[in-house]
Formats: sequence, C-alpha cells, structure tokens
Amino acid sequence: MDTPLTTIAVVGLGTMGTGIAEVLARAGREVIGIDTDEAAARQAVATLEASTERAVRRERITEQERRDILARFRTFSDLQAAAEAELVIEVVPETYELKQQVFRELDAVVSPTAILATGTNALSVTRLAAESQHPERVLGLHFFNPAPAMKLVEVVSSVLTAPPAVESVTRLARELGKEPVAVGDRPGFVADGLLFGYLNQAAAMYEANYASREDIDAAMKLGCGLPMGPLALLDLIGIDTARTVLEAMYSASHDRLHAPAPVLGQLSEAGLTGRKAGRGFYTYDAPGGQTVVPDALTPVGSAGAGTGRAVSSVGVAGSGTMASGIAEVFAKAGYTVVLAARSQEKADTAKARIAKSLGRSVSKGRLTEEARDEALARITPAGSLDSFADVDLAVEAVAEDLEIKRELFQTLDKVCKPGAVLATTTSSLPVVAVARVTSRPEDVIGMHFFNPAPAMKLVEVVRTVLTADDVHATVREVCVKVRKHPVDCGDRAGFIVNALLFPYLNNAIKMVEEHYATLDDIDAAMKLGGGYPMGPFELLDVVGLDVSLAIEKVLHGEFRDPGLAPAPLLEHLVAAGCLGRKTGRGFREYARR
Repeated sequence: MDTPLTTIAVVGLGTMGTGIAEVLARAGREVIGIDTDEAAARQAVATLEASTERAVRRERITEQERRDILARFRTFSDLQAAAEAELVIEVVPETYELKQQVFRELDAVVSPTAILATGTNALSVTRLAAESQHPERVLGLHFFNPAPAMKLVEVVSSVLTAPPAVESVTRLARELGKEPVAVGDRPGFVADGLLFGYLNQAAAMYEANYASREDIDAAMKLGCGLPMGPLALLDLIGIDTARTVLEAMYSASHDRLHAPAPVLGQLSEAGLTGRKAGRGFYTYDAPGGQTVVPDALTPVGSAGAGTGRAVSSVGVAGSGTMASGIAEVFAKAGYTVVLAARSQEKADTAKARIAKSLGRSVSKGRLTEEARDEALARITPAGSLDSFADVDLAVEAVAEDLEIKRELFQTLDKVCKPGAVLATTTSSLPVVAVARVTSRPEDVIGMHFFNPAPAMKLVEVVRTVLTADDVHATVREVCVKVRKHPVDCGDRAGFIVNALLFPYLNNAIKMVEEHYATLDDIDAAMKLGGGYPMGPFELLDVVGLDVSLAIEKVLHGEFRDPGLAPAPLLEHLVAAGCLGRKTGRGFREYARR
C-alpha cells in the first residue's frame, strides 16, 4: 500500500467520476475510466476534451500538455480493466447493492496490494469494506462537485482500514492540489453531515409555506454570504440524492432534523429531481440545464401588494453598532433621520460613529465628500424618544431583551403620531409580543437588518397576524429605496436565516463534542467543501457565543425539537465567560487589542 499511486481506475463515469478522472489525468496519473454504459464513457472523454481545450485557449496549458492529458485517460466497459491499478475509486450510484457488487468483483481483479476507495457521501464505508476479502485496504475518498474546482477531499477510515492505505491516499490528495481532511465513518462525514441537515430544514420550511423558495434562497445568500441558496443547491445536487443521504443520516442518528422532509420524497417519486430532470424546486430550460425559467410559482410583480404609507422621516432608537448602521443606511438614501439614545451624549457618540463610517467610504472612493456631508446633515441626534413625534417610521435597535423592547414600544405608542409605522429589528423574539403592548398592533412589523447594516443587503420583513397590509407594503417599499433586498417571513423564532443557520452551527459543536472532527477540520470542510465564507467556529466566535446560545434557546423553546437543544459545550463556554472574539477567547483564543 506504500507504492506510488501512478495508475488509478475510476469506476463510474457520471459527473463526479468524470471530474475525478480529469483531476487525476491533469496531475500526471494514468487513468482507467470504467463504465458499463459506453455512452457515459464517450461523454467523459468529450468532457475532458472540452475542458482541456478551454484551458489551452486561456493559456493555462499548452497544446502538447493537452494531448498528454488526453492520452493518459483510457475508457473501458469491463472491471477487468482495473487489474493494473494501484488505486480504484468507485463512484457508482448511491446504493449498497451496486457498490457491494463492484467491491466483490474488484477483489477478483486487482492485486492484493491495491487500495479500494468508495466515493460515497452517505453510505457506511465499514459495511462496504465488509464485502471485500481485504477490508483493510478499503476506505472512503469523498471528492466534492465539481471535482476539478473544489479543494476538499474527505479521507474516510473505517475501524478495519489499515493506516498505510490512509497515508497513501492522503499523500495523493495533496499531490492533486487538494486539502485532505481525515474523518471517521458515519453518514455524511463532516461537510455533508452539516450541509444536508441545513438543506433538509430549508426544504421543510418551504413545504410549510413559511416563505417562498425565492425568499429562502435570497435570505441565505444575502444574509450568510453563501454561493447558492439551499433549494437551488438541492436542485443541483439532485433531490433524490439528497433524500438518500438524509435517509442514511437519519438511520444512524435518529435525529428528527435528519428525517427527510416529505416534499423531498414527493418530488423524487414524481421524477422532479432537480436540474438533471429539468424541474425540482425550480423549473429549468431543459433537463440538465442551468437557467431557471418562470413557472406557476414564480412571483409576479412586488410581493408587497397594495400601496404603502408615505415615509420621509425615520426615527432610529438605540446607540449601538446596529442602530448607527441603520441610521446611516436611511440617511444615505435621503431620509431625514432622528437618532435617539438614552442620553444626548450617547446619541452624539452614535452620530460620530456614523461620521467615521462615512469617512471610510469616502477614503475608499465609494462616496463623495459632498454626499457624506449631506447624509450627516440629515441625522439629528437626540437624548429622548420624544423627538419621534413627527417621524413616519420608527425603528428600534436596542438590546435583544423582550422586556426592554416592550417598554420601548409602550413609549413609541404614546410619542409617535397616528399612522406612523413601528418596526423592531429583533432577530429572534416574537414581534407580536411587542405589538400587543401598543394600542395599534396593526402598525407594528419586524424589520430585521443584518450586521453591518450599511454593507449587508438583506432585510427580513416580519409581519404578524395583526400587521396591516399597507404597513407591510410600506416597509417593502422603504427597503427597496434604501437598496436592500426584502424577504417576507412570518412571526416565528429565527425567521428564515437564524432558523436555518443556528441548528447548523449547533450540529458543528456537537461534532466536536463527540470527538468526530477537530475545529480546524470542520471549518476547512465547510469553507472548501461547501463554499462557505467562514467555517462554523469562526462564525460562532464572531457572532458571540452568548448571542448564539440565546438564539438557540429561543429556537429550542419554540419548536421543542430535541435536536435543537443547545450543545452542552456551548453552554459551558458561555458560563466560563468565553464568548468569542469580544472576550479574546471562544472556541479559539485571540490576541487582545
């Protein structure tokens, strides 16, 4: 098993198998492509020809290098062709029966020293290894799609796998320019183990008619910086594949968060499996197409039906980072802004923070000095909410404490003129709970900005069962005027983003608690395998572990799902005062400034 892996067979020449073959051939390996479907083999060759031709045009490789790469890739229709391979990677469809048959047949073909790798992302490597006469040479080698572009490779050991086999494929992964992460054998491994739970919750959210597919996807892209929304990603992966992965995860964990959402089964049974079928959560221009085309569910016009109320002046209550950021957003968009804090001094400090932020925009060429001065002139700092007497829209951005917010809304109810819209920026508390303390709950709505407000494009517009239609329309119109993207959601814990984000973060913590993977490996897996801008532990330390724990408690309290119970490790760190970057220590330690 310590021999150099120079000749490698890839069994199964679908999208993933073809991508792996390309990676290997480009890295100088002799590649034996095997598929019983001769059309699939021809398509694999055509794909490699096309991709190398593009590389020549872009001057990334020479024509001679292209010819060498193509010469290193040979295709066959019989497993006997794998006889000379030192490593065989199977990437056949995700069923035990088919994969076990491949492993049994390979035992009679390859040399005793050859390594057998499965590309599964859902099935038990141990169960597959048990079918081999030499289970010590069987492991998992999980590439991510598209294989040529994605850096992550999960190297999966079973309890039977010999360490030299793991060392050989780990070394190979590095030589291919990949980042190998060592993981144990459980369904989903690290990246898919976290990713598919999140995708499943998004499917369930859509199925419950809580939010539209477009709003769910936009919320996660704009609110979390993800490259794709969860429903679009399910269409890309294949809804049937996602269901198979989740079934395997649920059979191992019995966690309800992994039980496939019924809509996944309904779409799979109907053949609506995503892009490959031309229709899944979205409709595409053709089977295998990438372009979304309108269908019966595509929104027509503005989701905020009706005419909104006139808004020219805005009051922002609060003096923290979020309040000053929101005030800056409104002032830059031309609104007259009253920024009210608990004292005049705090209000003046908040305006000074805005001036500093606008100054940075000027220095970076994003704003002219004239525009900066005009925006600052529109902001009036005040030490009392009495200054909100004439505002058309009042936005509170104070501490995430229900009693503090309820007390503030009682004051707004007395101070603000009739017809003023009253908005809360809460990220997790029930909007109706603050609406009910006023004499005009129909005027109250949630307007959840994301931090930092000047940079983040998303606003979750949260209407309660009492919110008036014209109030909803008003806030959507205002969002568009301040160049934000509004998404509609109902008044329940977490709204869209936090309801999908924090269970994912909580599951990452549980992986560490169970000693399944390290902080660094999990963060690397999600950045390299999922395209996330930050790993879960990086993000937790930035958000604040106390804030994260509070949100997870709210989610658990509302949905009562045992799988949403905060991980004990998170509770212990918060109790110890390790709250993340702001205290210098969270999941990691940071240099104090």
